[in-house]
Amino acid sequence: MAACNAAETLLVHESLLNTVWPKVASALMNVDVSLRCDPQTLEAIARIPSSSSHCTASTPSDYLTEFLGPTIAVKVVPSVAAAIQHINSHSSHHTDSIITEDESSMSAWCRGLDSANCYVNASTRFADGTRYGLGTEVGISTGKTHARGPVGLDGLVIYKYMMRSKTEKGSLIADHEKNGGSYTHRDIERGAPPF
Repeated sequence: MAACNAAETLLVHESLLNTVWPKVASALMNVDVSLRCDPQTLEAIARIPSSSSHCTASTPSDYLTEFLGPTIAVKVVPSVAAAIQHINSHSSHHTDSIITEDESSMSAWCRGLDSANCYVNASTRFADGTRYGLGTEVGISTGKTHARGPVGLDGLVIYKYMMRSKTEKGSLIADHEKNGGSYTHRDIERGAPPF
């Protein structure tokens, strides 16, 4: 089963290469996700028994690919700035999420990404018109052009959605829906951005 908002690339900070990354890799392999890893991430999980059947070396095209299945490309990065640069060069510019406890990384992420949806500690599955309270989703746009015909100020601007989880363990779609949450759209007061 594939979802249009599935993660296609996982960037791992180099400080987590030998601690958090092997645990994440094991969890992914336990649910039969194939990992296409750069040399550093591949080496860090080489001793995990299931890595021989679930992991292969990545190619440059893997970081530009929408796999449409349980496959993810993995790459190590030295900093948030390097992650932002990689994403701005390789992503679809639809939805990108960071998991971090660092406030300055959250701010840099949301301000530096050229993506329509920038999330902090939240699932990319929130990227849906219905969940934003916009009604049935009839299309997805990552473009930056305005509407056709007579256009007022609102039609000349583009939107960038920034979302930050308020829960300690991050926010998941299933948790929100299970607890009776609803999705509503409201205009945000103009002023300083939230990050």
